Amino acid sequence: MKFFNTSNVRGDLMGGLTAGIVALPLALAFGEASGAGPIAGLYGAIIVGFLASLFGGTGSQISGPTGPMVVVFAGVFASLSGEPALVFAAVVLAGLLQIVFGVFRLGQFIRLVPYPVVSGFMSGIGVIIIALQAARLFGHEPEGSGTIPALASIPAAVMSPNFLALAIGGLTLAIVFFWPRNLGKWIPAPLAALAIATGFSVMVPGAPILGEVPTGLPSFIMPAFSQDSMFVVVEAAVLLALLGAIDSLLTSLVADNMTRTRHESNKELVGQGIGNTVAGLFGAIPGAGATMRTVINIRTGGQFKLSGMTHAAVLLAIALVLAPVASLIPHAALAGILIKVGYDIIDWTYLRRAHRGPRWDLVLMVVVLALTVFVDLITAVAVGVVLAALAFIKQLAEQQVKQLKLDHDQVGDAEERAILGRLRENVSVFEFGGPLSFGAAADLGHHVREKSDGRERVLILDFSRVPFLDLSAAKAVETIVEDAGSAGKDLYLAGASHRVKKVLEGLGIAAAIGPGHWFADRKQALTAAEQQVNRAGSDAGLGQAVPAD
Repeated sequence: MKFFNTSNVRGDLMGGLTAGIVALPLALAFGEASGAGPIAGLYGAIIVGFLASLFGGTGSQISGPTGPMVVVFAGVFASLSGEPALVFAAVVLAGLLQIVFGVFRLGQFIRLVPYPVVSGFMSGIGVIIIALQAARLFGHEPEGSGTIPALASIPAAVMSPNFLALAIGGLTLAIVFFWPRNLGKWIPAPLAALAIATGFSVMVPGAPILGEVPTGLPSFIMPAFSQDSMFVVVEAAVLLALLGAIDSLLTSLVADNMTRTRHESNKELVGQGIGNTVAGLFGAIPGAGATMRTVINIRTGGQFKLSGMTHAAVLLAIALVLAPVASLIPHAALAGILIKVGYDIIDWTYLRRAHRGPRWDLVLMVVVLALTVFVDLITAVAVGVVLAALAFIKQLAEQQVKQLKLDHDQVGDAEERAILGRLRENVSVFEFGGPLSFGAAADLGHHVREKSDGRERVLILDFSRVPFLDLSAAKAVETIVEDAGSAGKDLYLAGASHRVKKVLEGLGIAAAIGPGHWFADRKQALTAAEQQVNRAGSDAGLGQAVPAD
């Protein structure tokens, strides 16, 4: 990918212009919702949008304030009493962490968060945004910070509404939800709602408005830390960094699907990190890849870095010239726009089909959603990932031990099948179908013991499809070796790779198996087992093993 591609200048300019117009009301709304003010949202879109496009790894991506990032930032802004040096220290640190993620090539790991966790997390954020804006729709400010105080303030706001604010909010909601698509190609619904609602508020005053909005370029803010706030700042920075990385890389995947390209995830993280670091130094709220704005950019012709940079330039021109006009915007209009944003973030597509999918995935999604809304975002993601991992390990373990013992009719090779048929109950073959998870290893010895009927003279462990062993699996093999020795049975290992054998040797387990009990493949092990059974039968005066029918 070229660092700066000029093969689509006209499309990039048009895409950037359209994305900038769409981003304007959202940036103002996110800035107001964050507590830092609408101008902080606008400059967040400008700084992050420009630098993430310039240095990022997704050509068509538009970056700026997003719902998830604003929810976290608003929480830290409230917890630190709006102290700029402390609040924006968290933003700077988050940006630096994202750069570290990219430098150490962690992009592919961040995308491994399971879909039900992402769905529940994003849907929870959508619920939070709606809850935080519901009271403002009725002309009231929520009492206190956080989701629960916001929810608690809704009944009082409903009982004593500012009817003018409610009318403006209702008008805004009607526009953003029902704006005709053919008009949306020329005037985006959020921009139309903002203009119409502001015009209505000017003609019929009485609803709360933003008031004075600073003009000009932002001022430099020196980040600071204090002993009392260190934990809050670091916790917020880690969450902002992870959330911004996940949000951006998911948007990059959407862009890839639309443009038939492939983004560079680690480069994208570095670009996002640079954007957020600089944004924090100038008092702007953090951002990430914005899916809706990216889709609009692509649909109107944007493909490369120039589109995102143009989007930022459009917003900068508006910030320098039209900031005084923003002071007339009513709070209810921004609340209506954000309620639509929250509605769009909720994963309705999955919720409509969830009853047809795995029940556990739906439970996991609901758990993460509830934790996101009523506890905190870090707990929601951490619990969701742990539960998803444990559920996967459990399913994998059950599958691995389900067909552990190999019957002769399950063997594809005719010669092996014939040997197994002749040996019947004298030999048991246990085949491991891939890497042994620690979940399967925990009960592996028990399952081998359970599936052995006690009459076998030889046990064969087939490791042909096992590329490696961890400590849990190795200890399970040790248990099987000890059980076989105690029962007086011979134990053969077939198809063990050099890595597998090295682990068993390193832990002293290979010595207990013996040098003559290792075979290159299952056929050799079966042949040796047949010879051993026949010898044992002859010595006992029992003759050869009974042939199969």
